Amino acid sequence: MKRWSIWIVPFILGITMTFYHILGNSQSRKQTGGNLMKDHIRKSAVAGSWYPGDQKQLNKLISNYLNEAEKANIKGDIIALVSPHAGYDYSGAIAASAYKQVMGKSYDAVIVLAPSHRESFKGVSIYTGSGYETPLGIVPVNMEIAEAIVNYHPSIIASTAGHREEHSLEIQLPFMQIALPELTIVPISIWDYSYENCHRLADAIVKAVKGKKILLIASTDLYHGYSYDDCLGSDDKTINMILAMKPQAFCEAILNRDVMACGGGPVAVAELVAMELGADKATMVKRINSSDVTGDRGGYVVGYASIAIYQSTETDDEKIGVELGLNEEDKKTLLKIAREAIEHGVEYKSPPQLKPKSQILKEKRGAFVTLNKDGMLRGCIGYIVATKPLGETVQEMAAAAAFRDPRFSPVRKEEVGDLEIEISVLTPLKQIRDIQEIEVGVHGLMIEKGGRSGLLLPQVAVDYKWDKMTFLEHTCKKAGLSADSWKSPDAVIKIFSAEIFHER
Repeated sequence: MKRWSIWIVPFILGITMTFYHILGNSQSRKQTGGNLMKDHIRKSAVAGSWYPGDQKQLNKLISNYLNEAEKANIKGDIIALVSPHAGYDYSGAIAASAYKQVMGKSYDAVIVLAPSHRESFKGVSIYTGSGYETPLGIVPVNMEIAEAIVNYHPSIIASTAGHREEHSLEIQLPFMQIALPELTIVPISIWDYSYENCHRLADAIVKAVKGKKILLIASTDLYHGYSYDDCLGSDDKTINMILAMKPQAFCEAILNRDVMACGGGPVAVAELVAMELGADKATMVKRINSSDVTGDRGGYVVGYASIAIYQSTETDDEKIGVELGLNEEDKKTLLKIAREAIEHGVEYKSPPQLKPKSQILKEKRGAFVTLNKDGMLRGCIGYIVATKPLGETVQEMAAAAAFRDPRFSPVRKEEVGDLEIEISVLTPLKQIRDIQEIEVGVHGLMIEKGGRSGLLLPQVAVDYKWDKMTFLEHTCKKAGLSADSWKSPDAVIKIFSAEIFHER
């Protein structure tokens, strides 16, 4: 054999094998768009441990959760939900509060976005088998939409990776099986939470669902750690970022560990898609943590929340402040607490002892109580910083607004029936350096300078039809400062928002 043949033959063989390898990968990728897996059914991995494995027991448990959950006052079309994925004993009631908001509605498909806790992989993994099985039956995969998403970009693959033993997606399904008729799903597992990856997947979904009615589910828990107080603070920050609907900033905060959500990537994708489909608002439906469930505040604690992302149908004059997860019953209870505090006060009696059932009324929150009579202010006092449980704060501030506002004489007994009560539950203060962050109708202002401070609630600027500059000037005047004091280098400008409600 000639010497050149010793290397040229293997070279040609190598080129040929490389060609067939590339061709084979291409064909394999086309197959994994659905054909390769279409007859596969993903069996339950956590039934019998994370939730009941018996069909009748599971059906009864979820039906009870849904029956006990309340409908939130959401004025608009829900496009996405954020739901927790812990064992049902811990987060089942919170998950039910999410699905209660869409119960009975029909969708062409539900896009389920879940984190991968056990397997790492590049990009995004979509299960394109025929279905996901739970004790309640098989949930069919919407192959048309799944294949369209897979075919959008090579980083989106059809695979069992992130699905095999993963609980975060599966645990959502029994709620859907009972709450939603004619259910089909697109099961998506995400490992890479970079904004580039999340945005690419969102683009793929938007293109694939054009002309269809879909619901997105983002599966996530919140804080994980050993401090109850840290859990409350961390979850406040994370929830507020989700409600702000700024998914790129949220992705960055997750990667920088500024906020904590094990399904942060799914949440960002859900918001990106929902916003492309018309969503313009988000509201927290309910929250809790594992320590509140067990009563043990000395061990490991995980935070949970349900959030709805929707296209609002509110009129402009209704869009004041933000929603912080208070349901209608919570608001009625707080208004009753405020009125009883005033009624007892005019009789020189101590207010009733509080025994709130709702968790949010037990959380430490800042709040203001405003009293109006015949359309005129009759008193307004509040706690800016959260130092007491919300129920106690409202009770104390109602009495203060009625009897201790130095601008007015104390409320008299004959006036009580004419008072209109408004409550503003505050978000934490945030110092800003750029006034462009101020949104009239969303934010209240607090300005501090030279030992003086002034605060105005979000609704004040709307009531008086002020623009941003006028709002700043009046907040300075409220502090006893000159109108342009906010421009001073030593002036501190803080913003906050509030959920605002009043007696009807």
